[in-house]
Amino acid sequence: MKQIVHFRYTLLAAAVALLLPLTVGSGTLATEVLVFALAALGCNLLLGYTGLMSFGQGIFFGVGSYTAGVVLLKLKAPLLVALALSAGGGAAVALLVGWFSIRQRGTYFVMLTLAFAQMFYFLAYTMKDVTGGDNGLLDIARPPLTLFGQTLLPTTSSWQYYTVVAIIFVLVFWLLQRIVDSVLGRTLLAVRDNEARASAVGYDVRLLKLAAFIISGAVTGLAGGLHAMMTGVAPLSNIEYHTSESILVMTVIGGTGNLFASVLGAAFYVLAGNWLSTLWPRWLMLLGLLLIAVSLYMHRGLFGLAVKLINLVRPGRAKEQHS
Repeated sequence: MKQIVHFRYTLLAAAVALLLPLTVGSGTLATEVLVFALAALGCNLLLGYTGLMSFGQGIFFGVGSYTAGVVLLKLKAPLLVALALSAGGGAAVALLVGWFSIRQRGTYFVMLTLAFAQMFYFLAYTMKDVTGGDNGLLDIARPPLTLFGQTLLPTTSSWQYYTVVAIIFVLVFWLLQRIVDSVLGRTLLAVRDNEARASAVGYDVRLLKLAAFIISGAVTGLAGGLHAMMTGVAPLSNIEYHTSESILVMTVIGGTGNLFASVLGAAFYVLAGNWLSTLWPRWLMLLGLLLIAVSLYMHRGLFGLAVKLINLVRPGRAKEQHS
């Protein structure tokens, strides 16, 4: 029964990818939703499944953006190669950050990830020959999706590119869902719930945390590469603290411990931000009020609220939703 329920989450993610073109008038905005949904998925793997609140997700996002920009501008690499290197770059940096950060817990862990975020921001700012400094990397190409030299899907228009991103998004969601449903995913939950007990029964807690970091970094780096191709720019802002904060906020708003919740959080954050910014320049104040409400009354985020509403309508499904 659990496998059936969890497979439904993948179908729900695919349904979101199919419905966005019908409900959002801009291909770029729809693409942005899926890109940040990927980044929130990576963050949720750390926060929701491993219990690690990282403020360094912007590092992996920015590294993915810069990697895609460099290989596309200088090497003229195909789309899949650029994305693979973006994911690899994110994973490699996550290995470095995670190796040091997981040696601490609680507040010290958070401070370490924040320190790494600041360090990588200033590295990107000073390495102008690689990152472009303040200006970032400009005029990044958006090559078509090809395989063995054959063009499978064009990416000229925003909606054509959205199609490519949607396919990648669904595949990554399915893969991450398989991971969290596997023995590795269940073991990460054990680490989250009681690290001392997990260590006592023989699990290598540090290795498990590091594995979660690497997977999270790869997914977030992939999201950064997709974002760079979407905008044609790899800006310095992609690696700054605000990006880490935004990804973390999306994860918390959607709800932790469920991957589809991250999709809800990213969609809400991006779409609500786009709408509110047209009404009031200081829309982030409203977002702050929303976070207060989530912290006080919706501990499972938008996903938890949706589950409660479903259970009110169909009480008999309560056990299934919580399984």
